[in-house]
Amino acid sequence: MKKTVIAYLHTHWDREWYREFEVFRLRLLRVFDNVLDLLENNKIPSFYFDGQVGALLDYLEIRPEKEQQIRKFVEEKKLFIGPFYTLIDEFLTDRTVFEKNLEIGLKISKDFGCTDFIGYFADTFGHSKNIPQILKNFGIDKCVVWRGCGDIPSEFTFNGINTVNLIRGYFMDIFSTPMTIEQKAEWLKGNLDKIAAKSKDYLLLPIGADHLGVEPEITEQINKVNSLLEDYEITLSNPFEYFELVKDNFKNFEWNDELRDNSLTFILQGSFSARMKLKQYNVKCTYLLEQADKLQKKYGSQYNAIIEYAYKLLLKNQAHDGIYGCSTDLVHRENITRYEKIIQIANTIIEELRLKYNFKTPVMDSKELIPEYKVVSKHFGVENSLLYDTQKIPVTEDFTDIYTLKYAPALKPEINFEVKNGKIRIGQVEMEFVRFQDDGDTYNFGAVENDKGEKAEIYSFKNNIIKTNFFDVQVEVQGKLVNFKIEWDNKLKNKLWQVKFNLKSPVTETFSEDLNTIIRREFDSEYDMRKHLPKTRGIEVKTNFAPMQRYVGAQGFGVITKGLTEYEVKEKSLLITLLRSTGVISNPKNPSRSTPAGPPIEVPEAQQLGYNCAEFSVGFFAPEDYQKYIDMVFPPII
Repeated sequence: MKKTVIAYLHTHWDREWYREFEVFRLRLLRVFDNVLDLLENNKIPSFYFDGQVGALLDYLEIRPEKEQQIRKFVEEKKLFIGPFYTLIDEFLTDRTVFEKNLEIGLKISKDFGCTDFIGYFADTFGHSKNIPQILKNFGIDKCVVWRGCGDIPSEFTFNGINTVNLIRGYFMDIFSTPMTIEQKAEWLKGNLDKIAAKSKDYLLLPIGADHLGVEPEITEQINKVNSLLEDYEITLSNPFEYFELVKDNFKNFEWNDELRDNSLTFILQGSFSARMKLKQYNVKCTYLLEQADKLQKKYGSQYNAIIEYAYKLLLKNQAHDGIYGCSTDLVHRENITRYEKIIQIANTIIEELRLKYNFKTPVMDSKELIPEYKVVSKHFGVENSLLYDTQKIPVTEDFTDIYTLKYAPALKPEINFEVKNGKIRIGQVEMEFVRFQDDGDTYNFGAVENDKGEKAEIYSFKNNIIKTNFFDVQVEVQGKLVNFKIEWDNKLKNKLWQVKFNLKSPVTETFSEDLNTIIRREFDSEYDMRKHLPKTRGIEVKTNFAPMQRYVGAQGFGVITKGLTEYEVKEKSLLITLLRSTGVISNPKNPSRSTPAGPPIEVPEAQQLGYNCAEFSVGFFAPEDYQKYIDMVFPPII
């Protein structure tokens, strides 16, 4: 008896990646015009539009005349959209922004008449254990995952949510390839056999790929393939039917941790440190926008519309190939422009409210010095009280020296810090700066076998400046934290730069921030990725690197960063990535990954030559107290 294969038609739509947004959007017009024609002529039963509404809105901005047709297909359950605004990463995303993504995406989806939703994560680079609870909070009880699953069956319960593991991934473009029907049937049989090994009576088969249109004669092709398959019968339907058919299978296997196993699928975790400037922008914008939103809600919510607009800009940048930093230089220049717009919006809202309601903020512009505020910078400009007055315009005589001030009360040092005999010590923790060769790409750090790295030499410590042969480091001891700021002119390509904290014992567990909660991870502290570099095709080396948001700690020692989003465990050391320089999206000779992960496009700006900055603070505190220290580094306005 043949097993039933529930197939769904889809396209995975990266708004921008190896082509720029407008280039991809012109392709989107052709792809989705064709989908609508196929639906209109009953050539296909339905289409799953990638779990996001962003691509649909991009389409309608150029094709507004198609809106009523689209609404009709959504209401008839022929076109499935949402629940997300964009498909964003799960590890670089603040909980508030992730919830905004669902809030905005669901509002738009429901307005179009969609009522069926899946937490769709077909291509994110691993999966956070905190995602299922957020989905449940929004009334979503289904999830689809792929990368990071390891040896897990097709149906399982992921932290309380019925979840489908796409055993062979979402990338099934076989019907678009120039092969005979016999060849396609043979290829499908091989993949369906692998899916069947992890499934029961029903199999789920995505048909589609990145930016791929639907074959006009797809139904005829499937009928012909079915006549050649002895063990399977492919039926075009949708993933919701599959969830209903296998509803009794989910309880047979439970997984209650994150999904970051790369033994069967690449998780491409070097993307957590590619183009670190993007990550720093992202953290800054997330903080400022959340503060602006909280502040305006306190005073009447008159900025709601512009806040939502700013969150949409942020979510466009958090689309996974954007925030990962694995797109073209032109794509990421546009990302930075959006980030700058978000900063402008958030700062303007905060300043307008400050001037109206007369309160102080952690950072302010003033022509006068203010007690307990230190000067960050000075520029020639106009006082904000005049600049934001709609009944006046500034004239030449209004320009004067304006100070940017940061709240910095004098706090008695409560932590021992010293630089002595060429060593930096924080209590009993020794701190070093190291760098290694990186022969990788924007997807994976390319470790070089037997690379011992270089260690920075400490030349001097004077006037709170540590001078090294790598860069100069500004130090500020404030209360229970030591704050570090590194600014340097990077002239080196293909390097991994890290700050290394040598602890008292082997690091076998860490605690780090994930969606504004703390998660615990276990490590084999003796594992050395350089001794396990792949020699055969299709393998991504296991590493002791992991993503973080603002905090990571081990053995009572904590590090809070301003946009440094990756750490590594190595013997007794905890290392934070300061910068990873690379010059190609996908290097086919990457020693850490034996197969290309994307197009080998040169991206010289990913080397981050020129000015770079890294900021972090360290102290001794328990993981459960991390929020208190986060608030010292990212002070709430209200």
